[in-house]
Amino acid sequence: MTTVNTWRKAFSIYTQPRVFGMIFLGFSAGLPFLLVFSTLSAWLRDEGVARSVIGFFSWVGVTYSIKVFWAPVVDRLPLPILTRFLGKRRSWMLVAQIGITCGLVGMGMSDSSLQLQQIALFAVWVAFCSSTQDIVIDAYRIEAVVPEFQGAMAATYVLGYRVALLVAGAGAFYIADYFNWQIAYYAMAATMSIGIISTLVIREPEHIINEITLQGEKNLEEAIGLAESSSFIKKIAIWFSDAVMSPFIEFFCRTGKTGLLILALIAVYKMSDITMGVMANPFYLDLGFSKKEIADVSKIYGFFMTIFGASLGGIMVVRYGIMRPLLLGAVMVATTNLLFALLAISEPSLTLLAGVISADNLSGGLATSVFIAYLSSLTNSAYTATQYALFSSLMTLPAKLLGGFSGVIVDSFGYDTFFVYASATGLPAIILVTVLIRFQKRKQND
Repeated sequence: MTTVNTWRKAFSIYTQPRVFGMIFLGFSAGLPFLLVFSTLSAWLRDEGVARSVIGFFSWVGVTYSIKVFWAPVVDRLPLPILTRFLGKRRSWMLVAQIGITCGLVGMGMSDSSLQLQQIALFAVWVAFCSSTQDIVIDAYRIEAVVPEFQGAMAATYVLGYRVALLVAGAGAFYIADYFNWQIAYYAMAATMSIGIISTLVIREPEHIINEITLQGEKNLEEAIGLAESSSFIKKIAIWFSDAVMSPFIEFFCRTGKTGLLILALIAVYKMSDITMGVMANPFYLDLGFSKKEIADVSKIYGFFMTIFGASLGGIMVVRYGIMRPLLLGAVMVATTNLLFALLAISEPSLTLLAGVISADNLSGGLATSVFIAYLSSLTNSAYTATQYALFSSLMTLPAKLLGGFSGVIVDSFGYDTFFVYASATGLPAIILVTVLIRFQKRKQND
């Protein structure tokens, strides 16, 4: 087969129905996010709510960081009646989407001057349902196609998610400006019908639990003294053992000592990207660019280059597997941070800004889609939702903690040194990917 035909086959992955359908599920996942964050903050401030009160609303975001705690329930518990007709993944997806819709309607019905507590409660409900939907969509995405298609699934998911951010951000602002914020939230609730219709149209993926996994669960039950138990309390303990403890034990049994290196890679892979992102907008403003110039460049170039990068990452996973594109993504993200250091010591130029942002979004999009494919490949189909929720939480937490010191470094050493530092935080990821590639080759040769 010629190289041209091989690349054509790789590109054809995006014509697969399930791959293309991830655009709509990605849209459904992305729509609620801004509506409980920056769009909600804008609504409250526009209505004269104090900044200190608006700051408390940011705690709603904690819900997304702790979804791993109820992921085992979503992974294992069937919903009465619905699961029989739709299957486990689609039934949970539909319930979460209906919950989001009702929550957005509730927010729209609330008076921001008199019912702030009610808005807060509805926002928490929307965030809870949204994070639950994320758990299910991630599980569906992993189970719906073979591993080599995961990069493409991630790319179309990112496309849908990004479009949703535009709708929930700029779209909600336009509607609120023409009508009011209540109408904007009603409109966003109606837009959730895209996700609901998609859930009803797609097919339930095959949820496989192999014999080795089942035997592992039985062995764990025997080891902790829960085998052959009929009492209600012990049945709950058995469920906890199978749904919560087994996913973690299974991962380390499957990966062995390499599992610690894998978890370390997950913790640091996005560190360079997230660390830089904290100071990006303040940096553009301090260079003297207007808010309109920043918005135009980041939204136009940023949006399309992110989508192009994510699509390219999906194709490369099909063409070359996961590990080599994963290394390329880590190198590109670290390298593009050095371009920001160049921008910091150069004369302000809109052309240079557009070039640097384009390179940054291209590398970020590619790295994201490949990394999602990598995380997906690490899950066992018996514990898809639980294991992926753990990985995705670990993926962002250390990077966000480190990112909190970004302002201190800028104040102490300047932007140029900060971006060199941000680039250096990408070195552990490059080293760990290289080590894991060598381990993989050694294992194949044994």
